Amino acid sequence: GLLALALIGLIAGLVIHSFIIGVNVTDWWKGRPVTSVDHIVTSLGISRMCTQCTKAISLTVIWLVLNRHDFYVSWVISMVYLFFTHVNFWLTSLLSVVFCLKISNFHTRLFLYLRGMIVHRTIYFIVASVLLSAFNCVMPLTTGLPNLNRDKIYNTIMANLSMHCTSIKYIYAYTLGAIIPLLFLIISSVLLFSSLYHHTTKMASNLSINLETYYSLMKFVSLTFIYNTLYFIGHFVCILYYYFYCLHLTWLCIVMDVLPVLHSSYLIYRTPRLRIQMSNVLQYLSDSVSQ
Repeated sequence: GLLALALIGLIAGLVIHSFIIGVNVTDWWKGRPVTSVDHIVTSLGISRMCTQCTKAISLTVIWLVLNRHDFYVSWVISMVYLFFTHVNFWLTSLLSVVFCLKISNFHTRLFLYLRGMIVHRTIYFIVASVLLSAFNCVMPLTTGLPNLNRDKIYNTIMANLSMHCTSIKYIYAYTLGAIIPLLFLIISSVLLFSSLYHHTTKMASNLSINLETYYSLMKFVSLTFIYNTLYFIGHFVCILYYYFYCLHLTWLCIVMDVLPVLHSSYLIYRTPRLRIQMSNVLQYLSDSVSQ
């Protein structure tokens, strides 16, 4: 049952993320202007698709084809999954930071400098996010490989079983690599939300101004913050549970893989260009079915 739910989430994620990537790449190919936000959203779609594919391989190959206690294969797949998970953290935080810099009405010298540096060099920060994620996987990879043979021999029921499931350094690496982008997201979300809130408060008395756009942005900032926080906590609980009990919280892992799909769907809904293209695709499919 869990495998069926995971495959349903995989198919939905592949469709949604492929749609985002296809629309943005097509616009770039046709010479249309592509913003810094489009670059981040496209990279985020690629990383989320790779994360889901890695999880699908873990569920099907390790559980159904190979022995589920094949530590060498499972460790490599875990490192790949950890890498793409950290890429998702960094890119989501980068998206929040770019939104904050482009929309907030702060005029301090530091804020204006960061706006000019980050917004116009988004590609470099995307590459830096990938490199930081790769570097964060080096420590658990190098410390875990020497212990794999020991784990394979002593992974039986014993008093201190948790010490033979995963290294505590794996937890340290995940926490350190995920909490830094989470802090950037918290800071940028709070600044952007406060800026939008003060702006709408000042303009609320003017009935001729439509504030729906500002309220939509505030809702988007809040939902992105909630999504990334739940994504961090959920993966941390999975790793900590496995450390103490040598058991995978499979249902929670599947829920964690569904969250990016929901967030990407919300991105499509809140981006006019993506929303129009999605409505065109749905209309074409509806006409094809009716014919």
